[in-house]
Order: sequence, then structure tokens, then C-alpha cells
Amino acid sequence: MRIALLCDESAGARILQVLARSPHQLAAVLTSTTGPVWALATRLGYRPVSAGSAREPRFAEDLANAQVDVLLNVHSLVILPEPVLRVPRLGAFNLHPGPLPRYAGLNAPSWAIYRGERAHGVTVHRMELGIDTGDIVYQEIFPIEAEDNALSLALRCVDRGVALLQRLLDAAAAGAIPHLPQDPAQRSYFGRGVPQDARIDWQAPARRIYDFVRACDYHPFPSPWGTPRASIGGQELAVQRVALTGEPCNEAPGNVREDNRGRRLVACADEWLWLRKVTAC
Repeated sequence: MRIALLCDESAGARILQVLARSPHQLAAVLTSTTGPVWALATRLGYRPVSAGSAREPRFAEDLANAQVDVLLNVHSLVILPEPVLRVPRLGAFNLHPGPLPRYAGLNAPSWAIYRGERAHGVTVHRMELGIDTGDIVYQEIFPIEAEDNALSLALRCVDRGVALLQRLLDAAAAGAIPHLPQDPAQRSYFGRGVPQDARIDWQAPARRIYDFVRACDYHPFPSPWGTPRASIGGQELAVQRVALTGEPCNEAPGNVREDNRGRRLVACADEWLWLRKVTAC
């Protein structure tokens, strides 16, 4: 099959490597000029073009001339126009790092952790004009571990997502692509906003604060939500890592003490929280 790949980030690099080793032909590679995929595609002998080219009026004609069978969108935020979506013979498909339709939009792994979910998922779906709409082709649900942060959960989405894309290509080659309509009544959409204005409220339960901090944690990479901030002992601090202690407290929320193990603890609504890593703003 002839494939057009619109991709970015580590997930895009992974699927590019998979396709380079496959019997399929890459008719086009579109990516950010400053991202990791551009350099990788060049090393592999392809001629990548800017992802923004996908929005140009002549791109649909270019795809048609290239006789593209499948278009894959992997972690690119470029919104494709309808003429482009109609060109690939077998369809255009998107890899989404969340379970659709409940987690459409941006930063799904962070939102899932922040909302206290016990499980998350990754979805391959057919692309339509709306964002993260279209029939589901494959979806995998897996547990969120107690120590997961946004980065570790996002990486598990990539691992499982690349495998789902390989299943999609096998199904497309066999002429039997599954489809399951999304239930619009179950849809939730998440935009670019950061919950709580990226600030910690010590009057919240410790578990809620713990989930918020790890939902922001992409260390050592930049977080799309930034680092949560809070006032501690009259000082404005960036809170990078915390841990639950299970130790009940009756202190006023925001009070700080040091325990006999030398840990700096802060009082929350129900228990003490260990401030594992904080820095001055």
C-alpha cells in the first residue's frame, strides 16, 4: 500500500521507523521542520515536507497524483481539510492517546490522571471533519498505575498505539477495516486550558493534589501544563514532585513541618503530603 504519514513527536518517529521496515511505500512524510521526525526521515532517505503543507489547496491533488491508499495522522495537531480526507482510497486515520469518545481533545493522559481515572486507553479512528470524531477502528484500555505520571502514561499510549496502527495496516491490506460508531452522548472534549489555573489548593484532599502534580509531570521534558505553583510558608514555589504519606493531620491546610525522617510535609484537607521536590519561583 501507498501511505501518506502526517506525524510528530516520539509516536511519529516510532511509526516512521515501523513503516520504513515494512513492505508499504511511504508516498509522503509531513512533519514539523524542527521536530525529531524531520531529522529521522532525512536519515532514512525520505524527503519530508512541512506539516503545514497539508492545509494548502493543492495538497489534495498531490495525494491523488501519488495514488495514496491510506493517510495516517500520528500526534500531529494539523487540522486536515475535507478535500484531503476524501482522497486516500481506504481512508484517513488518526492515533489518539486517549479512550474515545470520553477523552477527545488535548493532553488526554494528563486529564485522565487529574480526574482520578483508574484506567486509560488509546484509540485509532477514522478521521472526519470534527476533532477526534469518526468511527473507532481499534481501541485498547489499560490500567493507570499508582505511580504513573503524565509522561509514563503517554509513553504507554505510544507503545500500544503503534501496535494498533500496525493492526490497522494489516486490516487495510486485507480489505477489512473494522468500524464502530462513537456515541456522541459519551463525548467529552478537553482544550488547551490547565485545571485550577495551574495552582495547588492545600484545602483539597491529599489524593487530589497528588493526582494534579503527577498529571503535570513530564520530567525531564516540558509539560504542556507547566509546573503547579503554590504558596508554602509565605513563599511562592513550583511543586514538581509530591508523595502520599497516609498520615492524618489536623493542622490548618498549608502548614508545613518536618518529620523525624527529615521529610518536609505540608498539611492538606485530610492528611500530610510529602513535598519531594519543590523549587522557588
